[in-house]
Amino acid sequence: MRYLLIYLFIEVFVSVNIASSIGAMATFLEIIFTAIAGSILLANFRVTLFESMQALQERSISMRDFQRLNAFTLLGAILLLLPGFFTDIIGVLLQFSFFATLFAKKFLHVRQEPDIYNSNQRQIDDDIIDVEIIDESNAQKKN
Repeated sequence: MRYLLIYLFIEVFVSVNIASSIGAMATFLEIIFTAIAGSILLANFRVTLFESMQALQERSISMRDFQRLNAFTLLGAILLLLPGFFTDIIGVLLQFSFFATLFAKKFLHVRQEPDIYNSNQRQIDDDIIDVEIIDESNAQKKN
């Protein structure tokens, strides 16, 4: 509940300041434009999802990155549909993976886990134990 009130305060504060600076008609056009942009992003989300699935299949991104990128792209598109300047700013920023990752680290407290694909070889090397097998029966026959 506390976060909702903080969000509403920031949304009203930012929207009133920007709307008073640019005027009523520009505010109306901005709301319409971002709603159309959000609709287009939602309509093309399956293309973005397909590209992310190909990157996951090629192992250029991890499963966690795949989930995070698609979730934030979808959240950003939904935020663009909602009227308000603050939600529009956040929605546009979430369309870029750099800002989505920054958002996840700062606000959702997501820690960066080591990448499985890059650390597999190191992990395999750490699990190897070097041993030397000496066959006592052959050693006794030679003496």
